[in-house]
Amino acid sequence: MMHSDTLLTRAKEGDQNAQGKLVQLWYKRIYNFSYKFFLDHDMAMEVSQKTFISMCRNLAGLQDNARFKSWLYKIAVNYCREEARKKKGNRSLSFDSVWNREAEESPAWEGSSQRLDNPERQLQQAELADVLQQALGELSDEQREVVIMKEYEGLKFREIADVLNLSENTVKSRMYYGLDGLRKILERKNIGKDTLGYEL
Repeated sequence: MMHSDTLLTRAKEGDQNAQGKLVQLWYKRIYNFSYKFFLDHDMAMEVSQKTFISMCRNLAGLQDNARFKSWLYKIAVNYCREEARKKKGNRSLSFDSVWNREAEESPAWEGSSQRLDNPERQLQQAELADVLQQALGELSDEQREVVIMKEYEGLKFREIADVLNLSENTVKSRMYYGLDGLRKILERKNIGKDTLGYEL
């Protein structure tokens, strides 16, 4: 658990310092989930902000402190779905998709640790990460949500089922079909176990 029951209780009672601490503790995980869902920094920031605003407004209504994690992810998933619906009607490019933030001419490059890595290895890892992210984007929203929560965020099937209001068997089924879909997408791109370093 990333927080104490005492911190959560104080936050539920309206203690803004405790709420701020919860945001600090959980922001990176919610942002990472949202980023993997959209592959877009601005969208991930938007969803993260909305998630934590909603958390602060509705925290007092959370009945069971043990369910905080799944409750928070449920909020994030709902905002991801909402933004995905909006995005389908809006086909504009984000600044980051035009200017590669990892490129050497990017202002962020100079301060990154990546510039110190082995360039060949760095290129291979970056290309592989891009291919995996693209493959993840080809899955259905339902499968992508489950794969991200399980494989990237480390949630248990029970927690994912709680977040999505589904049975554990349905979650496991979506996970199975999601991983199978990823494997087929990667096979089409001639990427296998040897390239990835593990088997899907």
